Amino acid sequence: MPTVAVLNMAGKEVEKIELAEGVFGIEPNVSVMNDMVKAYLANQRQGTQSALTRSEVSGGGRKPWRQKGTGRARQGSTRAPQWTHGGIVFAPKPRDYTVTLNKKVKRLAMKSALSSKVQDNEMIVVDSIATEGYKTKKIAEMLKALGSEKKALIVLSEVDAQVIASAANIPGVKTAQVNTLNVYDILNADKFIVVKDAVSKIEEVYA
Repeated sequence: MPTVAVLNMAGKEVEKIELAEGVFGIEPNVSVMNDMVKAYLANQRQGTQSALTRSEVSGGGRKPWRQKGTGRARQGSTRAPQWTHGGIVFAPKPRDYTVTLNKKVKRLAMKSALSSKVQDNEMIVVDSIATEGYKTKKIAEMLKALGSEKKALIVLSEVDAQVIASAANIPGVKTAQVNTLNVYDILNADKFIVVKDAVSKIEEVYA
């Protein structure tokens, strides 16, 4: 079983805990994580991009000049793509980019992402996080003490409005709960900071 140290907000070790082998100790499946990240990013796309084809732009009903005898190239409409204000060739239209993966793939991707953070020593377990008010400075000091001054993902066991708001102003820092975790955010963070209570909830869900 993988073992990690539990730190307090000052970065001091409080205790050590064992993590579930089946959740935090598997061999990461890079291919599945890649599929999950691509699906996540594809599902963020709105698919609302739209442009007008030559049949949809206004005007162009009259042939601009006669077919022969002018010395110019033949033209049938001033709304052909080569004209100013003409239609767009192969114009993009609203579409659905949604990608669906089955549950087993999603679970394997999540466990692979969690295990990779443990293997790379990028997972930090904190006994608790409390700010006693809306204090961005308090969270910034904690991150500095934990050696996490770049991108960080803070995982809480439950919604804590004060911690979430305090972390919101720090560039590169995101907060999440166990039920809102996703593979992309885990892999995108340089440090994966988890409250001790959230660790047991993650193990409950994915064991």
